Amino acid sequence: MAHIDYFFTAISPYCYLAGQRLEEIAARHGATIAYKPLDMMALFARTGGVALADRPECRRAYRLQELRRQAAKRGLPITLKPAHFPTNPAPAAYAIIAAQAAGGGDTGALVHGLLRACWAEERDVAEDAVIRDCLTAAGFDPGLADRGLLAGAETYAANLEEATARGVFGAPFYITDRDERFWGQDRLEDLDLHLAGRL
Repeated sequence: MAHIDYFFTAISPYCYLAGQRLEEIAARHGATIAYKPLDMMALFARTGGVALADRPECRRAYRLQELRRQAAKRGLPITLKPAHFPTNPAPAAYAIIAAQAAGGGDTGALVHGLLRACWAEERDVAEDAVIRDCLTAAGFDPGLADRGLLAGAETYAANLEEATARGVFGAPFYITDRDERFWGQDRLEDLDLHLAGRL
């Protein structure tokens, strides 16, 4: 059975624009997914990435146009400058880690729900109430927001170390069990073709 490790952050607009296409692709090919949220700013510091605030104006302006176009292409609502971006993604990441470990709900729906909360609903995914709402909507116990914080923090840090060791440098980033790497929501079609044996 194929497997995909998905490295991401709960506040990336490009992760939001992926929608739930990863889950659709995995279902089509009988693949499993491991969700690995991580600290993107720490990853950037290790891999040569540049924080949005430190990018030249021409790159920031292009990013806004590209987000608008990609959202329209995918039929996803988007707020280009949401009220709660950037925010601390760690609380949402800990909830995702706890939910994945606990089971009983839809982890992909949880991840997308948190991203949608930020990019379409202008909600702060660092807030406990928002996290609880997203857990509930994805079929999880909202109490997971309060449990496993230490384990969540440890896994969050471990995901960063693993990502660095495996060549991850941005988000979304997908790695198959055969170490084929795909960076960006615009490479999901290539991941699909790869799993079909056509790339």
